[in-house]
Amino acid sequence: MAASHGNAIFVLLLCTLFLPSLACDSGGVKFGYTGSIGPDFWGNLSADFTRCSNGKQQSPIDIDTNNLVHELNMEPLHRNYTAANATLVDNIFNVALRYEEAAGVLSINGVKYTLKQMHWHSPSEHTINGFRFPLELHMVHTNENGNITVLAFLYRFGRPDPFFEQDKLAALNAEGCKAEKGSPVPAGSVSLLTMRQHVHIYYRYVGSLTTPPCAENVIWNIPAMPREMTPQQAADLMAPLDEGYRRNSRPTQQMNGRTVQLYHRFWGKKRRSSP
Repeated sequence: MAASHGNAIFVLLLCTLFLPSLACDSGGVKFGYTGSIGPDFWGNLSADFTRCSNGKQQSPIDIDTNNLVHELNMEPLHRNYTAANATLVDNIFNVALRYEEAAGVLSINGVKYTLKQMHWHSPSEHTINGFRFPLELHMVHTNENGNITVLAFLYRFGRPDPFFEQDKLAALNAEGCKAEKGSPVPAGSVSLLTMRQHVHIYYRYVGSLTTPPCAENVIWNIPAMPREMTPQQAADLMAPLDEGYRRNSRPTQQMNGRTVQLYHRFWGKKRRSSP
């Protein structure tokens, strides 16, 4: 009962943030997911968006599990997340939590990437063998050189996601009601411990941001095992968005000769121990 109440209060907070509007990039150029400002036209909306139509390493993609590169030198996803102060942000095209202080790091080949923000897309942007999941979470990290890596969790319907049932999020209702619509709302300390679950199998490839300006050379890491959330949690999460952004997924893009690497914890151990 308390968990359900917490999730409902979190949604009430989100609802105070959003105005029916059009999403804009930092330069004020409007883009969306339908009609003349939809994904097929992003590349024509601004000179800064040309990569969306002309880029050769665009995301998301369909991951064909019959066409993967088994990479023995890949390492586990080393993550060290904690509780940190966050701010709920109105991006118009998605719901996001932004971290102003150290919330944790993801290490790739010895390089540390710091978590900056997390947001959700519905339905999922990446697909597995053509199957699209109900929802996808993007945890966006950057390193000291400004390079980006994203940890993307796919969601299926099942048990409640404990991330949305935190008391800290539930307690934000009073603050959310005081905020002007469209204004970021301090979320206080939000725990990321539930995001540290073991990942035994994951996919990696080089792609792009999935919203304009569609910048490339983004390292994507996608666990093969989906997380779970209830249909009500998914619906509540997207409900605050204007109707045109409740389905905020870019279509899958061409591979253009790229490969998807596979990390399999147990398969790798078996191969390395073979004579």
